[in-house]
Amino acid sequence: MNAQMPPEAILPASAPESRLDADLVVVGAGIVGLAHASLALVSGLRVIVIDRDYEAVGASVRNFGHACITAQSGELYDIAQASRRHWLAMAARANFWASEAGAVVIARTTTELTVLEELSASREPGQVVLLDADETARRTGRPNAAGIRGGAWLRDDLRVDPRTTVAKLAEWAHAHEDGSVRWNTAAIGFEASHDGGAVTVRTSRGILRALRAIICVGHDVDYLWPALAAEHQIRRCSLQMALTAAPEGLDLAPAVLTATSMLRYPAFRDMPSAARLHDEVLATRPELLDIAANVMCTQRPDGTLIVGDSHAYSPTAIPFLDEDTSKLLLDEQSVILGRDLKVIQRWQGIYASSDVGSYLVREVEPGLTVVSVTSGVGMTLSFGLAERTLAEFEPALVREA
Repeated sequence: MNAQMPPEAILPASAPESRLDADLVVVGAGIVGLAHASLALVSGLRVIVIDRDYEAVGASVRNFGHACITAQSGELYDIAQASRRHWLAMAARANFWASEAGAVVIARTTTELTVLEELSASREPGQVVLLDADETARRTGRPNAAGIRGGAWLRDDLRVDPRTTVAKLAEWAHAHEDGSVRWNTAAIGFEASHDGGAVTVRTSRGILRALRAIICVGHDVDYLWPALAAEHQIRRCSLQMALTAAPEGLDLAPAVLTATSMLRYPAFRDMPSAARLHDEVLATRPELLDIAANVMCTQRPDGTLIVGDSHAYSPTAIPFLDEDTSKLLLDEQSVILGRDLKVIQRWQGIYASSDVGSYLVREVEPGLTVVSVTSGVGMTLSFGLAERTLAEFEPALVREA
């Protein structure tokens, strides 16, 4: 089957009331929606995925392609580890690139190195491996170790190519004998299941009926269930990111994180020296905190670098990019890698954010469940969250990937 088949050919005008179109309808073909669809298909369910666009253009293609497993803590760590297992299994099934090269955190001060030492001591041997300055430079492709104290390798982190992975997953789901991915098909209304009956999803191309529907529309929850979005305090987080030309001679296997990354991810923030690190960055580089920076980068299979990012929060994403912010991020990344970088693309990322929790899972009506990752770790949590959500429907539903 062709995942890009003409929209007019992919959905009948209506479905007979006497039959179900699928066991599960998933609204949204981003990574969270496709994670739910993929695990449901592996479990033997009939699945239809719909998306209002002609291809994935949201947060799932605008990120670093980094599953930041190691830097999660508590419940999020458990979800991330489950997600890691499914990521690798689905990479084999859907034939997309996934790297187990981990991530390297560069430490340029004694305080930064202390946070890494504390995290390493708190984890199982081998998960957070401390590196000296020379080894840190070697793993991050720096020409020399000048200006750094050392670093740490985060073993369990994964990398995928955000520009191609979601499309590969969608193609796999659509080609599956029990799957269908229907682009340019918007959800415009829902009717709940009553007395164990079917749910109805009204779309711009007709009606779909299924046992359940999972709605994975990211920050657009407020368009469908504004009261729920208000309760969970969902805002839009806007990011400034860029793609640079492939630096000559750079073969960067791991993701590269910095002090600002340590200030954003919970496992680092849980460490005793995290508050001291915050004060140090505030005293030395307050402009990075002003834009809520996470200075990091990943290298795509074609050699280009994804660099970023800043964070700004509001109910509506303001579309205008600030050139001073872009320049600050690029200059800082150039210092981190010890290389000149040439920007070839810029873009605005947008994801759902909430101070209430890192994710939202809510059955809004019988048979209708809203799922949204309300933090910047959608790639990290996607499959693990899908495993939990599907298992709540039926404990034996999700088989081992």
